[in-house]
Parts: sequence; structure tokens; C-alpha cells
Amino acid sequence: MTIRAHDEKDEHAGATAQPRRLQRALLQWYAKEKRDLPWRATKDPYAIWLSEVMLQQTRVDTVRPYYERFVATYPTVHALAEAPLERVLADWSGLGYYRRARMLHEGARQVVRDFDGKFPRAASELRGIVGIGPYTAGAVASIAFDTRAPLVDGNVARVLARIFGVEEDVRAGKGRARIWELAESIVPEVGAGDFNQALMELGATICSPQSPACGRCPVRGSCAGFASGEPERLPNMAPKAKPRPWPRAALVATRGEERLLLARRKRELVFGGLWEPPSLDVENVQDDPARLVALTGVKGPDPELAGQVTHILSHRKMTIAVYRTAVRVERAGLPHDHAEYDALEWVDRKAAMSRGMSTLARKVLRTCGIEVERR
Repeated sequence: MTIRAHDEKDEHAGATAQPRRLQRALLQWYAKEKRDLPWRATKDPYAIWLSEVMLQQTRVDTVRPYYERFVATYPTVHALAEAPLERVLADWSGLGYYRRARMLHEGARQVVRDFDGKFPRAASELRGIVGIGPYTAGAVASIAFDTRAPLVDGNVARVLARIFGVEEDVRAGKGRARIWELAESIVPEVGAGDFNQALMELGATICSPQSPACGRCPVRGSCAGFASGEPERLPNMAPKAKPRPWPRAALVATRGEERLLLARRKRELVFGGLWEPPSLDVENVQDDPARLVALTGVKGPDPELAGQVTHILSHRKMTIAVYRTAVRVERAGLPHDHAEYDALEWVDRKAAMSRGMSTLARKVLRTCGIEVERR
């Protein structure tokens, strides 16, 4: 295999770099420059799996405290499998993308049930576990077991597109397939885990989307993007669609200083299994709040508008009108077989800390001056 390369002695000269040269340069650099991260101090496949799931679409600095708390609370896959899902969601609260937590819990139960708590070593077998896709399978197989397996995340796709000069869209079709082929072709037989982590580390710390630090890159002499003088031009990716508007209204109902009305979303929906002030879709955020009262059956003063909250999801922009009311009698109830919620309860504010609750739900409560801290 040949790689378009840059000869540092002559910026316009090409060179050929074999995979071994690339492997050697990256592994030497990684050994010296890798960040000190808690999940790098273990070969436990469970802990590595947990870290990789948490790191999906989430910054390292955000993940670190969650990872450390999770490992302390659920030190083994058995401990996670045996824990109630609601407790797991509560411990995940604030990390976002809650489907990850539900799939993690279900995957842990499968590992215990089908594999006696022992993770398979092969990426192909790991992919049979609920919630484990090609990337996570490659990460666990290579990092935990040093199995020769490729992986591609956003950082790796960017690094490989620039090194190899891949012009196609790396998120789809031929471009995505090409990136995976390249990742497969350069993974070494020995040291696969460190090599894969080196690729990810390079993308996270040096080969950034904008203004990459090419002067500090250990493989710039083998990089087509660097040789072109325009490394930021790659990778090519189709622009993401703008988030669609999603107007909703929420009701914060309280009784005295300590009681709070919360509803639990059905598991198959966005924020599934989490608790929040009851809410519903509206035509616009100025809609009459009477439907909120009808939804909950709350008997009290007419709700007053407390404020508005905006929250961005991957494909939607939520705008929530927040209403509040204070009641004297705890009377409320959901209509039979409600489309969004499967439970509605009056909860003590301190007890609310043990409920799984999204960042959005906390924003809604904060609009009414109510703080519910994470467990």
C-alpha cells in the first residue's frame, strides 16, 4: 500500500510510507504524549466498554467524573446488570443521550445471561451484544484484548481522510466504506489497542477539525492533507440538517416547599424512562395552558407563565413554555394509556434527587426557582 506523503525537506515532493512506518510513528508518539485518563489504566473490558459508551458524542472532561462514579457504584458488569434501570438512569442524569444508558444496562444483562459475565474477545461476537456497534466492538476488542480490530469514530475518520487524501464524504457510502477499509489495513497485529487509541488521540489533540497543529504531528511526513497545504479541507462531509422546531409547554406544580409533581416518560420515547415536569406538544409556545391542566388533573390556581427554555437535540430545537401553579391538595392523574407518560407522582424534592432526570427537566424546574441536584 502507498500513502500520499509529504517530504519535509521539499514541500512539493511526494514520498511513500508503508503501514509499519505509520504504526511505529504513532505508537512512539502515543507512548510519550497520551493523556492520563482513568479508563486507560485498565484492561477490564467492562470498564473500557463503559468509557467508550460514555465518550460517544460527549467531551472527555464531562465524562471523567461520571465514569469514576459509575465504576465506583457498578464495579462489575454483574453489578450493573443487577441494578434497577431507574437507578442507572438517575446516575446517568446530566450526561445526556439517555438511550446509551438504557442500552448499556440491557447489554450488561445480556453479557451476564449469555456469556456468564465474560466479554467475548472477537469484535464480531461483541457486535452481538445489545448497543455495541462496529466502533465500540473494535475499541473493546483491541484495547481490552489486543485483538487486531479496526475502529472508526469522528476523530479517526478525520485523521485517515487527511493522511490518505480521501475525497468522498466520510459519513456515507463509498467514503465511509473507504475509511473503514483503511482503518482495517493499518491496524498492527501486536499493539492494536494502543494504535487505535493513538489514532483517536491524534484526532482529539492535534488533528483538529479547524487549525490542526500539523507542526506537532508525528505523521505529517505521510499526510496527503499536510502535503496539499490545506489539511482543513478534509474530511468532506455533507452539511447536517438544521434542527427542526419542537414547541412544547411544561407544568411545574408544587405543594408547599417540598412537594413536586413529576411524570415518567415511556421508555421508547426521547428521554425514555426519565422523570420530568409533565409537558406536551403545542402549536406554539403562546398556547393556552388549559391543556396542561387537563393532562395532569391538577386542581389549583390557573397556571402562570414562569419563563421559556430552549434545548437543542441532535435534530430538534425544543422551545418550552414553562408554567407554574401551587396547589393545596395533591390531586392529579394521567389519562388512561397516555401517549408520552406511564406514571405521574407527587415527589418530595429530596427524593427527586434519586430519580433519573434530564438536564432539560432541571432547566425547566430552575425556571421556577427549583434546584434538583444530581445524585
